[in-house]
Amino acid sequence: MRIFSTIVIALRALRRNLMRSMLTALGMIIGVGAVITVVAMGSGTKAQVEAQIAGLGDNLITVIPGVLTTGGVRGGWNTASSLTIEDTIAIKQEIAGVTGTSPETRDRVQVIAGGLNWNTSAQGVSADYAAIRSWSVAEGDFFSEQDLRTNAKVCVIGKTVADQLYPGLDPVGQNIRARNIPLRIVGVMASKGFNAYGQDQDDFIMVPYTTAMKRIIRRDRINQIMIQAASADILDRVQAEVGDLLQQRRGGREPDYTVRNQEEIAKARNATNESLSWLLTGIALVSLLVGGIGIMNIMLVSVTERTREIGIRLAIGAHGKDVLLQFLTEAIVLSVLGGGIGIACGIGASQFLAHYKGWLMVIPTEWVAFSFLISAGVGIAFGFFPAMKAAQLDPIDALRYE
Repeated sequence: MRIFSTIVIALRALRRNLMRSMLTALGMIIGVGAVITVVAMGSGTKAQVEAQIAGLGDNLITVIPGVLTTGGVRGGWNTASSLTIEDTIAIKQEIAGVTGTSPETRDRVQVIAGGLNWNTSAQGVSADYAAIRSWSVAEGDFFSEQDLRTNAKVCVIGKTVADQLYPGLDPVGQNIRARNIPLRIVGVMASKGFNAYGQDQDDFIMVPYTTAMKRIIRRDRINQIMIQAASADILDRVQAEVGDLLQQRRGGREPDYTVRNQEEIAKARNATNESLSWLLTGIALVSLLVGGIGIMNIMLVSVTERTREIGIRLAIGAHGKDVLLQFLTEAIVLSVLGGGIGIACGIGASQFLAHYKGWLMVIPTEWVAFSFLISAGVGIAFGFFPAMKAAQLDPIDALRYE
């Protein structure tokens, strides 16, 4: 009963100075709100990266051309062009556990259909590409191995190209021209929308790589090789064997390519995002520290202002622990109240950014509960010293205080 009475007294004291109490809680509101917003941003970015990596396909391994050095000047990735169609065929035929391979060569082209035209990405790929990427065809079909062997003038297009050249119409079976080469549209890929970097994943035409290299893009350079392993369990083994095979085919020369799998790509991207999230979280924690210091400061002022009140309570029989509990309760209530409002503000800010900026914001439920615990912890940590100072006052000295 004594504890309940002490809590009631603490709440009444806060209510008497409502404006000061709210201003004191403001630091916690900003700090907790910032933490929730940062966590939502970081979790959303991580979910976006995971979705993007998953959208590449299942058990995917990618071979990227390496760096070309000329006169001491090193180019970026994809400047060396040693990857060939023969490399792709050898990987599929000689490495156990490979279920599909696709070379990829690409360039920007102007495509024309009827009286409309559109600049888009032309990609030369194999018949395995759709299965490797786990990408379904919304309308029509994907091209076949027969189309590859005959350098067929066929293509599949993305939804953006379909909307631009055939608004409101079914493009399957229609003809489209790319660099004056007529191509028959055999399918439209399912829409994937924009990726995490704002790139339209539906703005493309895909043709058999034989057609692309001989008729449209007219080059033998391969931008990358995509490989699908039969399961995640053999992903590392297949990756190592791909590297060994390519080295063997090059006579042991220094590798001019990079072999990566989905997990490595995801780890690299998440490492960058996590570094940014930790930086922002550090800034948010500084806000919590400032809020805690604000609570301690106001509680010390409150102890000074209420010295006679404390003396009277101690003189009529209250124990030091009762005074300690009263002031500690005030600090905890201020902190938790600020934390609760901060959580609401953080959720509101996350929803605002998601709605008006289009950012993916994910608020983990455990972080909401954790924020309440953080708030209570800040109240205890920064309220204990003022509460202890109040509890240790001598009743006689306190009553003499003017």
